[in-house]
Amino acid sequence: MSRVMPSLILPALLAACAPGTLTGRPDVAPAPAAAPTPEAVAAATAITRAPAPRPAARATPAQLDTTTAEQRAAAARPAERAETRLGTTIASLGNPAEAGFWIRTPLVTERAMGRIVNPATGKSAQVELIPLTSGGTGSQVSLSAMQLLGVALTDLPRLEVYRS
Repeated sequence: MSRVMPSLILPALLAACAPGTLTGRPDVAPAPAAAPTPEAVAAATAITRAPAPRPAARATPAQLDTTTAEQRAAAARPAERAETRLGTTIASLGNPAEAGFWIRTPLVTERAMGRIVNPATGKSAQVELIPLTSGGTGSQVSLSAMQLLGVALTDLPRLEVYRS
């Protein structure tokens, strides 16, 4: 019965939408739709279509991480001097084309050196602290730092931020 009902209701609904049923003037028919001009089609296509990404845009994280093994080892070393805890932040992957170890965060107002720690794994990375002035409370972390912390690039980890 449920399959028969929609097939009976649809024609009744369409008949109710016939010209003049809503306006009370049965002699007024809707104007026929004009075919789009070639210029209108070209304008819509320019907005909705895009070329395929360049092969370089489909690189793997390992191909985008241009830091050396020595740099990764140095960034993973424990702090050698006293650090000040600035707070915690929810982090996301920043621009993967910007190489190095950095975090853009609203927890600083000027560039400085520091460390970020992933409390879930205990791993840390020495990074450059860069002010994030676009608002919000979250931070953006470099691809190299995210990998060093053992965080999946699509995760939103809670990180502790320290200034050296």
